[in-house]
Amino acid sequence: MSAENVVTRVLDHRRRDPTLLLQILREIQEELDWISPDTAHAVAAGLSIPTTQVDSVVQFYAFLYDQPRGRYRILFSDNITDRMLGSLTLFEHVLKRLKLQRGEVSTDSAVSVDLTSCTGMCDQGPALLVNNRPVTRVTARRVDEICDLVRSDVPLAEWPADFFRVEDNIRRADALLGSRHEPGSGLRAAIALGRQGMLDEMKRSNLRGRGGAGFATAVKWESCRNAPGAERYIVCNADEGEPGTFKDRVLLTSFAERVFEGMAIAGLAVGAAHGLLYMRGEYRYLLEPLKAKLEFMRRDRRLGASICGAQGFDFDIEIHLGAGAYICGEESALIESLEGKPGKPRIRPPFPVTVGYLGKPTVVNNVETLVEATEIALHGGRVFAGQGTRRSAGTKILSVSGDCARPGLYEYSFGVRVEQVLKDCGATDVAAVQISGPSGVCLTPDEFRRHIAFEDVPTAGAFMIFGKERDLFEVARNFAHFFAHESCGFCTPCRVGTTLMRDALDKIADGRGSRYEINELMRLAELLRRTSHCGLGQMAGNPVRDTWLKFRPAYERRLIRGDFDPAVDLDAALTRSREITGRDDAAAHVGAES
Repeated sequence: MSAENVVTRVLDHRRRDPTLLLQILREIQEELDWISPDTAHAVAAGLSIPTTQVDSVVQFYAFLYDQPRGRYRILFSDNITDRMLGSLTLFEHVLKRLKLQRGEVSTDSAVSVDLTSCTGMCDQGPALLVNNRPVTRVTARRVDEICDLVRSDVPLAEWPADFFRVEDNIRRADALLGSRHEPGSGLRAAIALGRQGMLDEMKRSNLRGRGGAGFATAVKWESCRNAPGAERYIVCNADEGEPGTFKDRVLLTSFAERVFEGMAIAGLAVGAAHGLLYMRGEYRYLLEPLKAKLEFMRRDRRLGASICGAQGFDFDIEIHLGAGAYICGEESALIESLEGKPGKPRIRPPFPVTVGYLGKPTVVNNVETLVEATEIALHGGRVFAGQGTRRSAGTKILSVSGDCARPGLYEYSFGVRVEQVLKDCGATDVAAVQISGPSGVCLTPDEFRRHIAFEDVPTAGAFMIFGKERDLFEVARNFAHFFAHESCGFCTPCRVGTTLMRDALDKIADGRGSRYEINELMRLAELLRRTSHCGLGQMAGNPVRDTWLKFRPAYERRLIRGDFDPAVDLDAALTRSREITGRDDAAAHVGAES
């Protein structure tokens, strides 16, 4: 099919709605492999928007391409846990086998190889993506097989199925992961309670958002319900881009109906008829199974009109797919992305509960939060509040990865000690645990008796373990590269500050750093914390600050004794200029005495 026909068909399928621009571009690219200037122009004309608007979206998202990337697009996860498993060695091996440079497209337009921040497969790495499909447990033998398949131009559908095997790895189940759920039971219980009754149970439950911020879910729902206007939306935030987090992947794989029922229950309580699930681009492989699940639930009258026979209870869900932007995990950036724009955080207030998706009152909840809502509908708020701690009710799912015998999902009542999690997952000789991903907190062994709870160590779910043989400086450096890459560029402190932090750590790694760089890193960390527009920038300095305070020798052994060593050799940089001008006298050299 010609490019023109592909564009026309996708635009018609998406009702030529400019708010669906990201989905339109993603679907077109899946057929044409990239967004050419002609394609961008055709999309803009078809939507009656400027071509610059299309270009801005293409350039913002890592998984949209304005240059050809080859028929096989291989992306290795650059997450620190994948690196610990040897991903960089495998990455270099593939480049050597295919005779490519990073990001380069082969001369026959067959393949390109590059890095991506995280694939969400931290429990079964090293991992990579081939045309958005995850390949797990990558070994030298497996990458050799991949190279052979690429060179033989074997269609992806004919590759060994074992390459694409993704396991749940549920290691410890509690009230949520371990409960049996009869389809529709949560919905029927919520309908029996009624809108106000369901909201009252949510208040009694003390459920706090599981995405990391811990905001009271009932307060968010009630604020949205009381906001002016007739139309409301429920948004499920499944854009878990934090390195080390993969719980939402498992919930969407094996508990999808409960996720969707939780969204519908929220719709009942709030008075919303529309739901949107925003899923990270790395989980593209789940899109068709989730769509099939939605169709099944519609036929079973658990979605659509008069759900479970309740007149007036109408609610349906559509899925939007992200395209590689960590910042879209922030709720206002996610809403911008849902509206087909670059995912840059909004200035708040107003908050989404009053002015959200398409300017309408919107509830944005994490996947785990919405599944918990089904538990509360079934068993009541007081039962839910009886588990956990006074300020942290219920259970929490932890995504455990790194140096342990049994990586995977572990569900505990809030209040569990860090040391208990380490014992259960088979971690020994642990130097540090990074909780809640790069933006979280780094704990040392003398802190392992602390509790996972909002009042002590809050977390969105990531629990990354580092053994005593690990270099915590390199961990912090990897995180700094992650933040610099993922900054949306909206505000100067984050855009510039994360880059300066990355460069300073690279300079230290090269053996040219001094106490000057350390002082600059601490200054930048504080500046980012105080002046950045959103949480990404505000917390980007956490890994450097924590590791410098707690693992100082890892930095100090790399520092030179002098006060400062320039990162650029100015005299060497002028070599070409001297050649052009034919000068090599003392005055043509930097630092020469006059």
